[in-house]
Amino acid sequence: MDSRSPLFVRNGKLRVKCHTIIQQERSNPEHPKFYTSVTTFEFFRFRFHFRALDRVNFPQGKSANLIRGAFGTMLRQSAAPEEYARLFEPGTALGKSPSGLADWPRPLVFRAAHLDGSIVQPGDTFFLGVHVFDLRSPVLALLRAAFAELGHFGIGPGRGRAQLERVDQLDLSGGGHEAGDVPGEPAIVNLSAALEPVDRVVLRFVTPTELKAGGGMVSRPEFAVLFGRLRDRISTLRALYGAGPLDIDFRSLGHRAAAVRLTRSELNWERSLRRSGRTGQVHPLGGFTGEAEYEGELAEFVPWLRAGRWVGVGRHTVWGKGDFRLDLR
Repeated sequence: MDSRSPLFVRNGKLRVKCHTIIQQERSNPEHPKFYTSVTTFEFFRFRFHFRALDRVNFPQGKSANLIRGAFGTMLRQSAAPEEYARLFEPGTALGKSPSGLADWPRPLVFRAAHLDGSIVQPGDTFFLGVHVFDLRSPVLALLRAAFAELGHFGIGPGRGRAQLERVDQLDLSGGGHEAGDVPGEPAIVNLSAALEPVDRVVLRFVTPTELKAGGGMVSRPEFAVLFGRLRDRISTLRALYGAGPLDIDFRSLGHRAAAVRLTRSELNWERSLRRSGRTGQVHPLGGFTGEAEYEGELAEFVPWLRAGRWVGVGRHTVWGKGDFRLDLR
């Protein structure tokens, strides 16, 4: 890989260059050139393909959490302690979070909701999605080894075994290629404002979502709260694991987001719990799904909402919660 590329390997370590792209434009013939920055967010999108050796069961509403827990167990066994900690339990040992969070967010999320309630018969295939935000450390080999072990150990009730057959690296549109241990360049989401005015959007929450504000859970996804959580998550992931802190006016963005109105809210509340087999702690898996419609001056927020599909929003995103889609109706 060329060292001029945004992502390259040097001395066995993955390096990432800053992705604040400088575009040179001329405002008009009577004024000198000026420069505007286009800020981007980068991540890896992987798909792990398995073939079932036994019957594999995925409980309704718990597939991603089931995978997350088993993956963590296998990663602890297959990776060095410092690699496990960085990828799965970053805590605060890696430094202070710029967003003021008590712990660093994990640099990945699982996508397995499509498996909820399914039974995969021996010989049939299935896949799991993983979005990785750590561009500074080579992690694909760690993921591959842990998922291979997970397949041997068994997945779900009855611990049905499966064989990891290949790993694909995907782009934003779903196209891609088989990946080696060193991935290709990351997918890039442009966070600059949409060129055309947008005054109405619909968000469809496809997995349970929980948003906090003022120390408690919110019952309605007001735009200021939703965008605030999404903006902080994207900026924190980029600062800790990617190209670096975003050079944006957070306060002004927040003020403008507060002017966007929630005009329709058709949500269903799902309630479910999980108990950690390692710690015994009980965690909620529930939250709201359904649609929320917003109106206002939304053009500058559309790129952030598009990026939200890949990172998730709210609590427990690593489990696959907070996954949503944007509809510009």
